[in-house]
Amino acid sequence: MRNPTTLRHRLAANLSFLLLCLMLPSSLKTQTADPALVAEIAKIKAIDHHAHPLRVVRDGEPADNEYDALALEEMEPFPNPVRIRPGNPEYIGAWHALYGYAHNDMAETHVREMLEIKKRVMREQGDSYPMWVLDRLGIEIMFANRVAMGRGLVAPRFRWVSIVDPLLFPLSNEAARRENPDYRSFYAAEEKLLRRYLADSKVSSLPQTLEEYLSKVVTPTLERQKRDGAIAVKFEVAYLRSTDFAHVPLAAAKRVYARFIRVGEPPLAEYKQLQDFLFRYLAQECGRLGLPVHIHITDGAGSYYDIRNANPSMLDPVFNDPALRGTNFVIIHGGWPYTKVTAAYFGKPNVYADFSALTFLLYPRALSEILRDWLEFYPERVLFGTDAFPATPEMNWEETGWLSVTTGRQALAIALSEMMNDGEITRERALELARMVLRENAIKLYNLQTQ
Repeated sequence: MRNPTTLRHRLAANLSFLLLCLMLPSSLKTQTADPALVAEIAKIKAIDHHAHPLRVVRDGEPADNEYDALALEEMEPFPNPVRIRPGNPEYIGAWHALYGYAHNDMAETHVREMLEIKKRVMREQGDSYPMWVLDRLGIEIMFANRVAMGRGLVAPRFRWVSIVDPLLFPLSNEAARRENPDYRSFYAAEEKLLRRYLADSKVSSLPQTLEEYLSKVVTPTLERQKRDGAIAVKFEVAYLRSTDFAHVPLAAAKRVYARFIRVGEPPLAEYKQLQDFLFRYLAQECGRLGLPVHIHITDGAGSYYDIRNANPSMLDPVFNDPALRGTNFVIIHGGWPYTKVTAAYFGKPNVYADFSALTFLLYPRALSEILRDWLEFYPERVLFGTDAFPATPEMNWEETGWLSVTTGRQALAIALSEMMNDGEITRERALELARMVLRENAIKLYNLQTQ
């Protein structure tokens, strides 16, 4: 006969083990995505909500330097995360998929061979090369976040997201330049682009009054960009200052502008008042024009980046401003590492987020946990993006795009498989959610015409 005490101990141990299994994160319970779901997700033609593709450059032309407004190449050296280091063997997969790379290593002679194949494909495809890349990545439409579009980056496959940060900084930026070395090159780039916007507006110099600056430069720039095909505007302001934009009355902003427009260096606190006013003015004008506002909210490149600006909660006053409820906002890069805070803001009627860049910074398992949080909360607010960008000839926008597409699909499949296994959704609902994230949410938000 069994000892009752021993039986009780075993029952207690079994119950404890069962409870522990139930409490384990889903990422530890499920090790692989459902194969059938993976296969279906692979067929979905994606809308890439955020990327930096390069225009086609012909022999003898200067390199494309308009893929972003900030001169990242001029920053002090800083370490890159593992997945975007040149030695990451995952890029071998990109070379296989894109260029038929015949090797399974990164030997120097083999990589040179791949680069020659890439050059040949670019010559053969000519102006169609960027669209050739999209076809191989399974992307129907890519949103190009650039200073301006160019050869090969044409609608409907490529849609422009313009950059409007320069409009926030019409006064002297010398005080900000002294704060850290990265700001020296960043503000120089913003001032150069503002001069370009002035010229495009047929304005020879900054107007004397804030009202004239708004009516002759700011609003005309937004209207012109929309006429030229912009589908949204982008703020990279987190690289330049805090993302805390207070409500500032017009009278206060006018005083700062009038006092320092011609001479002097505004104190940072006073200059912030003008910038805060201009941000909200721009956001309201974007709402009038039907241009969603993209805001970079995540950890950023460089060793001087202020990570406090990665917190979406700094935008709480903006999201809660009744005057801005007609403007749609998209948190670009998901607000990482504060992705749960991002999910909370999906309860606002005009706030969305994409998970671009997380697709090459994080591995699929880690990204799937973020996506599951979001999909269990407000799946209609989640947008796919790659943040494909040029780094080196071997690891250019094509390769980072491939890594992002591959990771994004894998992570989505894992998240949805776990939700299916836990009885939260059916297989049919999982496929519906996959289509929403990869394309249908973007189609609805931007009123896109698709194939």
